[in-house]
Amino acid sequence: MEIRFPAEWEEQDGVLLAWPHANTDWAPLLAAVEPVFVRIATEVSRREQVLIIAPAAAPVRSALEKSGADASRVMIVELPTNDTWARDFGPLTIYEEGRPVLLDFGFNGWGLKFASDQDNQATRRLARLGVWGTTPYRSVGLVLEGGSVESDGQGTLLTTTACLLGPNRNPHLERQAIAHELSLRLGGEHLLWLENGYLAGDDTDSHIDTLARLCPDDAILHVACTDPTDEHFSVLQRMAEELRAFRTRAGLPYRLLALPWPQAKFDEAGGRLPATYANYLVINGAVLVPTYNDPADDHALAVIGAAFPGREVIGIDCTPLIFQHGSLHCVTMQLPKGVLA
Repeated sequence: MEIRFPAEWEEQDGVLLAWPHANTDWAPLLAAVEPVFVRIATEVSRREQVLIIAPAAAPVRSALEKSGADASRVMIVELPTNDTWARDFGPLTIYEEGRPVLLDFGFNGWGLKFASDQDNQATRRLARLGVWGTTPYRSVGLVLEGGSVESDGQGTLLTTTACLLGPNRNPHLERQAIAHELSLRLGGEHLLWLENGYLAGDDTDSHIDTLARLCPDDAILHVACTDPTDEHFSVLQRMAEELRAFRTRAGLPYRLLALPWPQAKFDEAGGRLPATYANYLVINGAVLVPTYNDPADDHALAVIGAAFPGREVIGIDCTPLIFQHGSLHCVTMQLPKGVLA
């Protein structure tokens, strides 16, 4: 059977979001973070559907109406959630013989770091409510977060050893067994493992979507630190060396595009926050890029625009998101063509 894990830049039906609320860690930051979610949902609604899960629909719908979102493309489902990181508990979509199938991998709060009992049931509950329509739904007995794997849609997967081999995710599986699962479940015939790369303040054990992203035409966008005094300098230099050594399935080097390094951002306690431009989201006709009120913002938008020619590049201030150690891609999950049709 032909199994294909589509690239993010392929045509989509919609994007899944989980709304922040008072029973999440966002409670003290709701006034700052809700406008970020409103902006993301509004931009998506102008191009495709937005599927939102929230404990109460009315306030979300009201906020989106005020922002000018396309109401005809907004669907809100009332469900309980622990948090808002839909990238990691939402479904991964594959195509089997050209038809979409939703895979519901296990989510355990990034290796048992945080409560995840409600989030881990979100995709299943949406299936029971009929949200996925006739698209097949399949529960998979493997812990795997969406932010931990990148696909080019043609059998190449990019990931990190720090995350996928973490002792609190699938401790019964060694590297070779996990590689086999990725091949079996996602059609990953060409697996690229990054051994280096991290962001201070990141809770995910180096999710690939914070570090390096596969792009069209055998390109890879990656974070790059040019400040020798920064704690990330050496490890990101080593990561860049690994990326230069990677080869495509055809045996050719990748075209590497370095993202700028934003100034260090800190929380009130002095902890470093994981600001990264790699955490963008590709949607139909556009790329939504996190910005941080930083001098490097415009450069990041230009580099990402070069990787996705023909798409509108839209910067969204995601400074509030990094105070809970994630960014734009982390709070979204694209739903490829056919999932909601």
